Amino acid sequence: MPAEVDAGLALLSDQLILATVLLYVFAMIGYALDLGFGRSKVKARAVAEPALVTVGGGTAAAPPASEESPAPAVKAPPAWAMWAGPVAVGLSWLGWAANLGSILTRGLAVGRWPWGNMYEFVVAMCFAAVSAFLFMNLRYRIRFLGAFVMVAATLGLGFSVRYLQVQAGPVVPALNSYWVAIHVSAAIIASGLFIMAGVSGILYLIRKDTSVRLPSLADLDRVAHRAIVIAFPIWTFAVIAGALWADKAWGRYWGWDPKEVWAFITWIAYAAYLHARATAGFKGKAAMIVQLIAFACLLFNLVGVNIFLGGLHSYAEVPG
Repeated sequence: MPAEVDAGLALLSDQLILATVLLYVFAMIGYALDLGFGRSKVKARAVAEPALVTVGGGTAAAPPASEESPAPAVKAPPAWAMWAGPVAVGLSWLGWAANLGSILTRGLAVGRWPWGNMYEFVVAMCFAAVSAFLFMNLRYRIRFLGAFVMVAATLGLGFSVRYLQVQAGPVVPALNSYWVAIHVSAAIIASGLFIMAGVSGILYLIRKDTSVRLPSLADLDRVAHRAIVIAFPIWTFAVIAGALWADKAWGRYWGWDPKEVWAFITWIAYAAYLHARATAGFKGKAAMIVQLIAFACLLFNLVGVNIFLGGLHSYAEVPG
């Protein structure tokens, strides 16, 4: 390990990542129990299973509940299941704190912004995704997405630890710039929100085409749309900031580098989604498919380009 690296802080960062993964796994289990047996289950059943009434010797679904015809009573969940959701949220916040601690200690260990390679970037992106979920949950009560967001974060961190992890150390001169704090930070924040939207989009299609009991289509659509509305201008800023950084580092704003091209393709794809949402007759499943195509472009831009295409951005230190 290079002499300028604080080995103790670097080790602490690695240990905090492992703690983060464990906490996210336990939180995922808690959210799953809540979705299967707790309050989220009760809400889903109340929406998805209207009461049956006798009509002419047969049965039919009862009309929607109103003041004159209140909704049918739904069996209360077991006592232990009532705690699954709140405990999962608490574990998520603990994991979030450990994730943040791992990023801060990594940065302090090397004396630079802690996203100078693919490992650090993916760790920060998972942190951003969990942050988006937790803070949106404070406002919109989207706990029903917790299990799925934690799956994405756990897989992302596991992939980064297993295949992308490199020793803490200095970076190439091109990354010793204040533009890292501007351009890369914006890309990380936007990516976290796009992951939230992507998870919602995948669940939307599963909910649309199968009988699996999941959150309502309206809730999933609303979460995805709000996340993208917030993330899109941030991603736009990241693309513009990247062009300005390229001019400072390489003397040109645009050079058809694979990372630049795919960042722009991603921007076009999310712009197409927002346009589709605003176009009459092109909403619901069709718009969500466009969103997931954009999400696939995002993932390829963030990970695939560095692994398969290289270019001027190939300094991301992907282990061989």
